[in-house]
This record gives sequence, C-alpha cells and structure tokens, in this order.
Amino acid sequence: MSVTLTAGFMSLLDVSIVSVALPSMQQGLGTSPAEIQWVVSGYALTFGLALVPAGRLGDAIGRRTMFLGALSLFVICSAAAGAAPNPTLLVVARLAQGLAAGALAPQNSGLIQQLFSGAERGRAFGFFGATVGISTAVGPLTGGLILALAGGPDGWRWIFFVNVPIGVLALVLAARLLPRGGTGRREHMDLVGVALLGGAVLAALLPLVLAEAGGLAELWWLFPLAVVLAYVFVIWERRVIARGRPPLLNIALLTGTPGYATGLALGSVYFIGFSGIWLVFALYFQNGLGYTPLQSGLAVTPFALGSAASAVVGGRLVARWGRRLTVLGLSLVVAGLAITAVVLWLAPAPVAGIAVTLPLLVAGIGGGWVISPNTTMTLRYVPVVMAGSAGGALQTGQRIGAAFGGAGLAGLFYVLLGAAGGSYPAAVAISIGVAAVIGTGSLAIGVYEWRTDRRAAMTDVPEPVPVVEH
Repeated sequence: MSVTLTAGFMSLLDVSIVSVALPSMQQGLGTSPAEIQWVVSGYALTFGLALVPAGRLGDAIGRRTMFLGALSLFVICSAAAGAAPNPTLLVVARLAQGLAAGALAPQNSGLIQQLFSGAERGRAFGFFGATVGISTAVGPLTGGLILALAGGPDGWRWIFFVNVPIGVLALVLAARLLPRGGTGRREHMDLVGVALLGGAVLAALLPLVLAEAGGLAELWWLFPLAVVLAYVFVIWERRVIARGRPPLLNIALLTGTPGYATGLALGSVYFIGFSGIWLVFALYFQNGLGYTPLQSGLAVTPFALGSAASAVVGGRLVARWGRRLTVLGLSLVVAGLAITAVVLWLAPAPVAGIAVTLPLLVAGIGGGWVISPNTTMTLRYVPVVMAGSAGGALQTGQRIGAAFGGAGLAGLFYVLLGAAGGSYPAAVAISIGVAAVIGTGSLAIGVYEWRTDRRAAMTDVPEPVPVVEH
C-alpha cells in the first residue's frame, strides 16, 4: 500500500508542482509563455487520455505488470524532462510523463479493490484519498521549496530530478511486494472504444488546457464534438457487450451499479472548484501581495494539513457513516471557502496570508472527508474484475473537472481584476466565492444520494454489474 501510494503521490504532485517553476523554465530555456505552458497543459492532457484504457489493461493483463511498466516510464521521463536542453524536448518528455502517470493512477484504486475488503477497504481508500488531496494541495509548496533549495537558473530541473531516486526505490519495492497475476487469458482490447473515448476526452480537455493561449475562443466547437463522441462511445460499448466481448468501460457501471453514477458526478463537480482555487491563490499571493513561491505555498498549507489528518480518519468512519461523511465534508469545504473569500476581501494585505489560516484549515478538514469517502462509496459495488477501468473513469471525471476549474477560475480572476480596476482582494474573493458555490453543487449531489441510501432497505444487497464472460 505504501509503495503504490508513493508512486501515485509523485504522479499527481506533478500536475501542480510545475506551475510555480514556469517563470524559471521560461527564463532558463529562453522560450515564450505559450510554449512553456505546454509543460503543464501537455501533462494534464495525456494524463486524462490514458486513465480509462490503462485501467482496462490493468484489469486484463494484471495490475502489477501495468504498475511496474508505467512507473518505469514515469521515472525515465522525469529524468528526460530534467535534462531537456530545449523547450521541444521538455514538452515531449512531459507528454510521455503524463501518459505514464495516467497509466499508473488507475492501478492504485484497482489494487485496493483487489487486496482489501470491508472496513479495511474503507481505510485503504482513506489513505488513497489523502494522497490525492495532499498531492494537489502541497504542489505549490513543494515546488517553491525545491526552487528555494536548488537556486540558480537551472534550479527548476530538480522538480523533475527529485522523482528519479524516489521512483527507483518504489520500483524495486513494488517488484518485490505487488501480487502477481492477471486473467491468465489473452483478452480482446476494444480499440474502437479506446479511439472514441480518447477523442471525447481530448475534445473536452484541449480547449481548457490551451485556455491561456486563446483555446476557449478558438476551439469552443470541440465541446459539442466531445458530447457527440461520448454518445457514440456509449452506443458502441453496448454493441460490444451484446456481442459477448469485454468492453473498454461497461456502461452498466453507470446504469446498474448503486452509487457509481452519482459518485462520478460528485467527484467531477467537486474538482472544478477544488483544483481551480490553487492557481487563483498563487496569482493573488505572488502577483498581488509579492509573495515568493515558497511563501505562497506556505499560505495554503493549512488546507493540506487538515485534509491529510481528516482523510485518514475518514477512511475509518466511512463504513459506518456512508454518504453522511461526504455531506459533512462538503459542508465544511463550502463554509471554509466562503469564509476565506470574505476574509481575503476585508483583511489588510500584510496579514492576509495569516488571516486565512483557520478557514482554510476548516475547508481542508472537510476536503479530507470528500475525496476518499467518495472513492470508497463510488467503487463499493464495482466487481474487482472491473476495478481498474471503473477507477480510471472516476479519475477521468476528476481530471476533466480539474481542467474546467483551472481554466474557468483563473479566467474569472483575470476578468475580475480588469473589471475591478486592478483590485486583487475583490478578484480573489469573488473567485474563491464562486468555488464555494460550485462546492454546493457537489453537496446537492451528496445529499441526494444520502437520502436515496436512507430510503433503501438496509438488508437489500445490490446486484453486481453483469460481467461479460469471455
């Protein structure tokens, strides 16, 4: 468990850690802002594309095999990114690194489904949720700390190099500890499904990851194309099942698995607000208040600390509390972010970073009771044979939500900054307030499922998703 979560932490940390180093990279490589933005955007794009196909491959050929292969590629690409002599090779290395991270991520949730059951599974997902939440929250702090320690024009390279020794150690331990075995049979791979779903995810993500370069204005037409491709994907997957072949993603997960569709929706909406606030905080603290990257990261650390502590406790409580825990967590997140918005609007600039400590801690405690319990509740009735693809789909929704949040809230911040005559407190307060409003959407979904669970007979055991024999 520790080995797999260490690898998962590295892959998710690399989504946000690079943001604080972009100015250093641009200066060190002598490139334009649009080119260097692909270091962040390209990673997020290929990460999202790989999740579901890699989860399906893990189900088919064995999660140990996929984990070791993906982790090896991630380490190699980290070294290549750190040593890249020019922007082109850096972007290529980051694209490949994102594919490796996307292939690695669903193996974590699949292995938890495979190796744990009952209350133990809830605790395992508690640690998994803590890893997801903390890796996102501490990215700016970790990046700022590495830059402060490394120093010099090439200090940014250590953001990638630091993955190498940790990844090699995790690789050696994983080879010794992870259980062997797959299906033992040669599996049919739904390549048409891979192409359709990949096209849908690409069409949804590309305008968002290129938002700062005008992607939303120029590529808006990809959003309706994504809807069309997703619809065709559903039809195709039903045909694959009707023919008796294993699908890329069994649609019955959405229609016949209790809690899966609502959990997927809850996580996707939550990540719109959760992922978007970090860039807004960084812009406010660094551009508005003149903080260093390290100081900016320290200012939001209370959220990470609260999330880490509550996620582990939440893993123990989810078996007894169920969706009540998610509802409580979302309530705290919404309240904490709303108070943070008010404090940032009213607090004097010299004490703004300290003034948000308590409300961010409250929001972090709530956040720890969202991600891991939601993962547990969403995957609780998923058959182990589908755990990888189901976990991959869940994380794909989170990645798409994160992309919407990152582009949308940052764009809103810039618009408000211009409309308010350069008032950073007003811009950050309204942006964080919007994130709190988005959180109420997740809360509404959580309340709906909680009420549904209460109405269901406690003795009823849901029928598992029909698994295609092949």
